[in-house]
Amino acid sequence: MKNTRKFELTEKEMPTQWYNIHADMPNKTLPPLHPGTGLPLGPQDLVGLFPMELIKQEVSMEPFIDIPEEVLEIYKIWRPSPLIRARNLEKLLNTPAKIYYKNESVSPPGSHKPNTAVPQAYYNYKEGIKRITTETGAGQWGSALAFAAQFFGIEVKVFMVKVSYNQKPYRKSMMNVWGADVTPSPSPYTETGRKILAEDPDCPGNLGIAISEAVEMAAKDPGTKYSLGSVLNHVLMHQTIIGEEALKQFEKAQDYPDIVIGCFGGGSNFAGISFPFLRGNLRNGNKTRCIAVEPTSCPKLTRGKFMYDFGDSVGLTPLIPMFTLGHDFMPPKIHAGGLRYHGAGAIVSQLLKDKIIEAASVNQLESFDAGIKFARTEGIIPAPESTHAIAQVIKEAEKCRIEGTEKTILFNLSGHGLIDLGAYDQYFGGLLHDYETTDEEIRESLQKLEKIAV
Repeated sequence: MKNTRKFELTEKEMPTQWYNIHADMPNKTLPPLHPGTGLPLGPQDLVGLFPMELIKQEVSMEPFIDIPEEVLEIYKIWRPSPLIRARNLEKLLNTPAKIYYKNESVSPPGSHKPNTAVPQAYYNYKEGIKRITTETGAGQWGSALAFAAQFFGIEVKVFMVKVSYNQKPYRKSMMNVWGADVTPSPSPYTETGRKILAEDPDCPGNLGIAISEAVEMAAKDPGTKYSLGSVLNHVLMHQTIIGEEALKQFEKAQDYPDIVIGCFGGGSNFAGISFPFLRGNLRNGNKTRCIAVEPTSCPKLTRGKFMYDFGDSVGLTPLIPMFTLGHDFMPPKIHAGGLRYHGAGAIVSQLLKDKIIEAASVNQLESFDAGIKFARTEGIIPAPESTHAIAQVIKEAEKCRIEGTEKTILFNLSGHGLIDLGAYDQYFGGLLHDYETTDEEIRESLQKLEKIAV
């Protein structure tokens, strides 16, 4: 095993359950609140947006949920995904650290997002739903849901953040190939979009606005449901197939991570890689450090405030207890569009509040530099989102070199960057910049929130 680089599982070894970390958390998340009344939400309050099976998963306290056989069969198109030892990157960094990555770029859409898109499409199909609305930032989620929905004959309407719609035209092409209808957000097709465009015709959009448009459209049509690619409990749980596979692969590698790292937008890929290892911390007293890495330009975990906030920009969604920059916060136009979100999921926020996980932030130029180092040593061009995790891996590996300590580091390669080559062109051309979000900008955004004590 000493010189092995790749650790793979057979289809028969693939996990058959998702892990629900809520069951093991010492402090459970605070309840979501109704956006109108401010009272705790019940399952029936969510029926207009989600199929009942997903609502049950959202509030479940069972530690494990069986993965339906129909979902497992579609997973097998690309799963299990490989665990790879990044020996060439280790050599470049001259570090005693051992670096592994879970390669989620092998899915047909090129990211981790189908891990939840497939079950969400399946549960909507089982409930007889024919149409789903959703939002997408950089396009990974929209393309994943378009891919998943076509297995079940479901129509998909995607509101794509306008700045990413213009930056990444081939993401739209992918969604169109899989049958989805894609509109740049803010759009003239919803009350939300029209209002925002009237105030700012050149608004670049953000995930909060796109969520508002998708939720509004779903709420007005009884035959349409809404689907979200991150933040919510059931979404994070579906992603734990990543970490559950990694646990089995580390047994084959005869190793175990000291540090687990994932980039962070709303929480899905970070949760997917880290939650199964956090189970070892919570149940067995393991000491694995789990680090969520966000852009310094959208620093909700590292500089935001823990409070109730809306998941969207207009206030149509439930109020969620989260680390947030405020739902009115407009992030700079960085290329890691999947990380341009104002808040964090309730579970991740509670884990951070309880100091069970850590958070870090990385600048845009540092992240692209890290991505290029990875591509030139390991061969895979990473998505701009994933480069944030790689940048933190490099920091931890260099710390090991300086201190002379041997640590095992695992990170999630959440997606490839083959649709993001325009961003790399801009980096090489000196056209990308670091953005510094000021304390005053954050303070002004948070002051607009209704003060609800948590």
